[in-house]
Amino acid sequence: MSPPLIQIQTSPTPPATADVVVIGGGIVGVFAAYYLALRGVSVVLVEKGRIGAEQSSRNWGWCRRQNRDARELPMASKSLDLWEQFAAESGEDTGFRRCGLLFLSNDDAELSGWANWRDFAKTSGVTSHMLSGREAAERGRATGRAWKGGVYSPGDGTADPAKAAPAVAAALIKLGGSVHQNCAARGIETEGGRVSGVVTEAGVIKTRTVVMAGGAWASSFCRQLGIRFPQASIRQSILSVSPVEHRLPDALVMSGVSATRRSDGRYALAISGRARVDVTGQFLRFAPQFVPMFAKRWRSLLPGGLQGIRGGHETLKRWRLDAPTPMERVRILDPKPDMSAIKETQRRAVELLPQLRDAKVTHAWAGFVDSTPDGVPGIGEVPGMPGFILAAGFSGHGFGIGPGAGHLIADLATGAEPIVDPTPFRPGRFGGSAWGQVADF
Repeated sequence: MSPPLIQIQTSPTPPATADVVVIGGGIVGVFAAYYLALRGVSVVLVEKGRIGAEQSSRNWGWCRRQNRDARELPMASKSLDLWEQFAAESGEDTGFRRCGLLFLSNDDAELSGWANWRDFAKTSGVTSHMLSGREAAERGRATGRAWKGGVYSPGDGTADPAKAAPAVAAALIKLGGSVHQNCAARGIETEGGRVSGVVTEAGVIKTRTVVMAGGAWASSFCRQLGIRFPQASIRQSILSVSPVEHRLPDALVMSGVSATRRSDGRYALAISGRARVDVTGQFLRFAPQFVPMFAKRWRSLLPGGLQGIRGGHETLKRWRLDAPTPMERVRILDPKPDMSAIKETQRRAVELLPQLRDAKVTHAWAGFVDSTPDGVPGIGEVPGMPGFILAAGFSGHGFGIGPGAGHLIADLATGAEPIVDPTPFRPGRFGGSAWGQVADF
């Protein structure tokens, strides 16, 4: 069952030319196109399926600085302001609220790690409150149990994955941007070694700058161009339940389960970090580079099945530009959820939040989280292909930092002063080892 998602109407036929073409209508792609359009750049966004239909509508919806890796923290901070600015500028509703995020724990090591992060984050002006056992029990009174402690980040918040990407795309259209659903980008044309156009199923769009924001499809697309982009997808499962009479914390995470309130009062439930690894040809190809990641997070990962192969997004095959591609055969990656994980998530949620006992399951879904070897996205022009900007591998963090990432992409595409230092995200780093570089959170 797919997650809820607002649909928007778009034009079926893209124009023949554009200053920039953005490939991928997830949260990063739509924000990149939006910030380009704000600057008067003629921008075309092409999406093989529906706007926001893959991971951008399948995530928790958290927009946080709390526990961010140091490389992503500046972008996370900028993004929170940009979420608010977008609503004021566009009049569109993404469901963003600074509701605060609450973490509860009975694990001393976890609490110590959060305290260390708080001390580090102070240097960046981030407010994060460590909670005593009494304070944690008070803020987490919905659980009806004692806690050793916790952490509360009042400036963080959530947006609604069902609304966000479509809202940004709607704002982009109002600015004169061109958005096209069910229009797959098949490949890139070059002249003199530089990007000169994008081949789509509806024809060629002449351009000198392309943004590849294709999420889980990015690596196989790059392969067609001779670009080696190490990426692996893990399959995470989430469910949502109907509203309950007694309101729970808007955004709560414990070792057992997380709960996030959506705009319509439903709660999205998940187990933090729990995922299935579906083995594919691409996974095996890049497995050596992911050893540091798996060594750090193996306790949360379980063997998967054939969902990754069926999706077609991790194929090693080359495809022709004059015939349908895997992206046209599978317009939307909609893998089956891990029903054992869904049942366990619901069981834990009811145990930790008794108010959910009578809540009905409204949806259950899965999504492919596109990850890099170090857990930090690749953003920047790819060495050796002028005009081709990679924006992928967000490793489960893309939704919250989508506005900041989109702004940075627009900066890079137009030569403007970058909103944050782009160095930590440079694609060229993937040629090295990830040992000692894997993101902590």
